[in-house]
Amino acid sequence: MNAGQSVGGTGGGAGEHDFVVVANRLPVDLVTANDGSTEWKASPGGLVSALSPILEARQGCWIGWPGVADAAPEPFHNDAGALLYPVTLSEYDFTAFYEGFSNATLWPLYHDLIVPPTYHREWWAAYRDVNTRFAEHAAVIAAPGATVWVQDYQLQLVPGILRQLRPDVRIGFFAHIPFPHPDIFRQLPWRHEIIRGLLGADVVGFQLVSDANHFIQLVDAGYGAAGHTVTGGTASLREITARITTPDSREVGVAAFPISLDSGSQAKRSAGDEHEIARLRADLGNPQVVFLGVDRLDYTKGIVERLQAFEELLEAGAFAPSDVSFVQLATPSRERIDHYRRTRSVVEETVGRINGRFSTLGHPVVHYQHTSVPKHTLQLYYQLADVMVVTPFKDGMNLVAKEYVACHDDGSGALVLSEFAGAAQELQQAVLCNPFDMESIKTAMVTAATGLREHPERMRERMQHMHEHVLEYDVARWAQTFLTSLDEFA
Repeated sequence: MNAGQSVGGTGGGAGEHDFVVVANRLPVDLVTANDGSTEWKASPGGLVSALSPILEARQGCWIGWPGVADAAPEPFHNDAGALLYPVTLSEYDFTAFYEGFSNATLWPLYHDLIVPPTYHREWWAAYRDVNTRFAEHAAVIAAPGATVWVQDYQLQLVPGILRQLRPDVRIGFFAHIPFPHPDIFRQLPWRHEIIRGLLGADVVGFQLVSDANHFIQLVDAGYGAAGHTVTGGTASLREITARITTPDSREVGVAAFPISLDSGSQAKRSAGDEHEIARLRADLGNPQVVFLGVDRLDYTKGIVERLQAFEELLEAGAFAPSDVSFVQLATPSRERIDHYRRTRSVVEETVGRINGRFSTLGHPVVHYQHTSVPKHTLQLYYQLADVMVVTPFKDGMNLVAKEYVACHDDGSGALVLSEFAGAAQELQQAVLCNPFDMESIKTAMVTAATGLREHPERMRERMQHMHEHVLEYDVARWAQTFLTSLDEFA
């Protein structure tokens, strides 16, 4: 993917694209080689893995920030032929819009106040201004009657602004993170503006039915504007039954469309993979049970609590240190934000304490890595792990849980899953736990590990059931369902 593959100025393809994705980030990172040359490489992440196959199939256009402050590259095509249209953000934009309002205001608010949100008027002004910029770019690029699909909490004002600029286009919005209960959302000083922004879409999609109903309740209570009427009762799963009629008689559909993964990218084991998995297990000391955690290093993920649960199990003698290993892969995330720095410090302190208490020289009981992991390597760890431990306090979906399940087509392995992850609504054969209850996490970990040993057929049936569900309801079906609903409704 060559950084020089531009398509001209800001008018490159302007007004010619029938399908436009608008997201905070482009699905690429700018990588600088030792000789100073630059290259765009596909970037990791749930949103990227979810949308790239659809964008490539439809040869659409993706609007987003390239990830470098003040960078203003020309629009360019990626290897799949999709047009990537960069939006320039200054260092201040990044600090106030992204780190500030998006991730220190909205993120904690939408994750049930796990940490207190911070409300700054300057951050709100930056959020509004950046959303306006994204909407203006979409208005220039979209063809007459085009479909514009806006993604996630960073861009909740875009549908409303774009509706004013281009009333001819069909607009969808999908929220990848939870949408909070009305009693929590009402804290937000700019609550009416956010609701009005979302109501600019023709279809507003959420991960869970409960998230969609929270939004409907706010609109029905008059947040956003008076005069909206709700018909169809509560929201449904993958089907628009709830409708909001605006004062100008326009209808907005609301439903839940649980996101999933690109099942085709979850490769089955090869002979070479089996060798690599055996080597990885040997590197861990050939333990009887390998526990695995894979997360962004985020305070919502419950990493400290799962490690503490593991520590207490070792202390109580439920597991012998020589028989188990816990591998925790923690991808760096938002490291300039105070709560994230503090989370990293506590995680690493906990890892050090556990290893100091229970490891022997050269054989740590917890293996911790705070770097990004290549996709193929990550799949090897998924296949290696006997028990996957996914314990967020709150999560819109959590694709890690689904990725683990997808990698176990033979029915091996067990999944410990927080009941507060969106994935728990679909993966009910997992061993569910309450991440706020240390005893619940410990019980789930023991249940999963002993179940694999004492009830292998039962555990295999549960994993195979989840595996079939994940492959059937994959990202292609998610996108098709949402876009079909948008086409039929708008």
